[in-house]
Amino acid sequence: MTDSAARRVGLFGGSFDPVHNAHLALARSALAELPLDEVRWIPAGQAWQKARPLTDAVHREAMLRLALAGEPRFVLDRLEIQRPGPSYTLDTVLELAAAQPGTQWFLIIGHDQYAGLHTWNGWQQLLAQVTLAVANRPGEVSEVHEDVRRCSHRVVPLPMLDISATLVRERVAAGQDISTLVPLEVARYIDSYRLYRARPGS
Repeated sequence: MTDSAARRVGLFGGSFDPVHNAHLALARSALAELPLDEVRWIPAGQAWQKARPLTDAVHREAMLRLALAGEPRFVLDRLEIQRPGPSYTLDTVLELAAAQPGTQWFLIIGHDQYAGLHTWNGWQQLLAQVTLAVANRPGEVSEVHEDVRRCSHRVVPLPMLDISATLVRERVAAGQDISTLVPLEVARYIDSYRLYRARPGS
C-alpha cells in the first residue's frame, strides 16, 4: 500500500514475558478482522503497572523476534525498550503518530487492561488517538469504568485464547511441558537460557 494516509496499524503492547500462542492468535485475528496492514508489537521497557520485575528486555525481545518470524505484517518496535522511564502508552502513540501522520491506529488490549483503562496516564487523550480493539478470553465480558463509558471512543471486540504468560511461567517453574502454549522456537529459547526456572529453595 503506497498511500500512508490509508494505512491501518495495530499497536500491540505488553510485557510479553513470555510471548505465547494466544498473543499470536489475537494478532492474526486483528490482521484479518479489522483489517490491518500491520501489527506493531511493542514490548514494554518499564511496565509501571506490574508488581513483579520483568525478565530482561534482551530476552523478551529475542523471544518476540523468534515468534514473529515468517509473518511480514508483524513488526517489532523497540520504542518503549529504548525510552527511559515508565512505558506510558500515550507517549508511544503520540510519538508514532507524529512520525506517521494520517495513519489510523488500533490499540489492541486485553479485557483486564480495558477494565483498568481509567487508571492509565492520559487515557482521555489516548482514546482520541486510537480505536480500541479489546480481546476477551472465553466467558469474559468487558466491564468498562463509567468515566471511560462517558468518553467518546470506538471499540472492536476480538477473541482471546485462554492462555496467559503467568501460566507459561508457572509451568516452566514446575518443570512441565509448554509446547502447546508457546511457539517451538520460544520454548527452546526459554529452555536454553533457563528462564522462569524455580529459584533454589522456593
